[in-house]
Amino acid sequence: MLQIKKYQFWFCPCTQDLYGDEVLEHVQAHAQEVVEALNASDLIPYQIVCKPNLLTSDVISQTFNAANMDPDCAGIITWAHTFSPAKSYIHGLQDLRKPLCQFATQYNEEIPYDTIDMDFMNENQAAHGEREFGHIFARMRIPHKIVFGFWKDPVAQRELGEWMRVAVGVNESRNIKVCRFADTMRNVAVTDGDKVEAEQKFGWTVDAWPVNDLVPYVDAVSDAEVKALTDEYYDTYELVLDGRDPEEFRRHVEVQARQEIGIERFLDEHGYNAFSDHFGDLGGLKQLPSLSIQRLMQKGYGFGPEGDWKTPAMVRLMKVMTAGQKDAKGSALMEDYTYNLVPGKEGILESHMSEVDPSVADGRLAIRVTPLSMGEREDPARLIFTAKEGPAIATSLIDLGNRFRLIVQKVDAKKVEKPMPMLPTGTVFWTPRPNLKVGTEAWIYAGGAHHTAFTYDLTVDQMADWAELMGVECAVIDENTTIRDFKRDLLLGEVAYR
Repeated sequence: MLQIKKYQFWFCPCTQDLYGDEVLEHVQAHAQEVVEALNASDLIPYQIVCKPNLLTSDVISQTFNAANMDPDCAGIITWAHTFSPAKSYIHGLQDLRKPLCQFATQYNEEIPYDTIDMDFMNENQAAHGEREFGHIFARMRIPHKIVFGFWKDPVAQRELGEWMRVAVGVNESRNIKVCRFADTMRNVAVTDGDKVEAEQKFGWTVDAWPVNDLVPYVDAVSDAEVKALTDEYYDTYELVLDGRDPEEFRRHVEVQARQEIGIERFLDEHGYNAFSDHFGDLGGLKQLPSLSIQRLMQKGYGFGPEGDWKTPAMVRLMKVMTAGQKDAKGSALMEDYTYNLVPGKEGILESHMSEVDPSVADGRLAIRVTPLSMGEREDPARLIFTAKEGPAIATSLIDLGNRFRLIVQKVDAKKVEKPMPMLPTGTVFWTPRPNLKVGTEAWIYAGGAHHTAFTYDLTVDQMADWAELMGVECAVIDENTTIRDFKRDLLLGEVAYR
């Protein structure tokens, strides 16, 4: 299940004692007022805690190291209310292991033209302090986020809230544990990679288990448990019998119910929150897990097929980053299948043979039992649906041998023109930006995989920020992409991330 702790963010006013105690009192009071307003905003997803003024190098180091040791602190938000000499931050920044956002704001929205004097100027010189603070990050080559704007402005609050989700993703990335039932599909290059390097870079643990170690957990599920969950399926979803005998249909569905319970128990007992399997190595399983995996993904587990371990980790990351997000539309595994090349109707049909997360579904969800040529097992039960419309992003994390590259592409999910009654899967149809031709060429030039971690609820900037904090290259494909410029960006990436 999707369970993450209730993180906090530390709000640290940056100042010095040059201006006297009264100014320091004002700085602390103003910081507390800003924090209270942010905590009252629906755009701020996690609690912010106001900390005492950062005055000296010792105080800064103590505060940043305390943040490192506090498991509930997901990151630090700084605000240079006055001028704050940046040399004081060197030791603290050398030690800091949590994400940091420089909130370049100001207590007053407007210059008080009639009353402004030098006392006001000294106390309210964020324009001075933030530049000094930013310089030390550039000098030390430390990645951080800058959010500029008035603290009451919803635009600034939204951007700050989006960064907080990135910071939580950085923290929770270390908690991602991927279980691989069986190995990677033979001779496929893009789904494999360096698992040791992934643990160094992202904190992910990736373990392999024989699929027959899972089978006893599935077999141990009681008939009463299977009946209860199957009844839940029948109450929740429509049934498409396709002329099958109802009792025979239900027996196929019961296999998936048994698998859902058994797989979840195995994952929970061993501490995994993401997993992969392989249709070519199903051991003692009666069906390829299908409906069972769809349901587990909807609960928050990451998943990838054919032994792909990077995609389940990324799907899990997306679910963590969007946890509790209002009006979330979903995040899911997707796979590129087939193009529509008709002018004016271009796009790519995305799906998978059975494991598409119903969190992205729009409208009707139905169970269907149909043959599956791969896996050499009985016909699996699976959910069929079409996905929501709207802007989204598709991501692919690839291993280039000497480094990782995260590819992020803006897409527009659309409805297909006609029903596809013979296709027994969940589907998304999208057009990549800037268009199918350029978007597809850029994706292929970048080495993007056919499996993607797809979400309606995160932005390109959020994923780029996450990649920067993880120290990996991020290649962005959006409405401004041209092939000439994109190939140049890839060459620059070869130099910067060698």
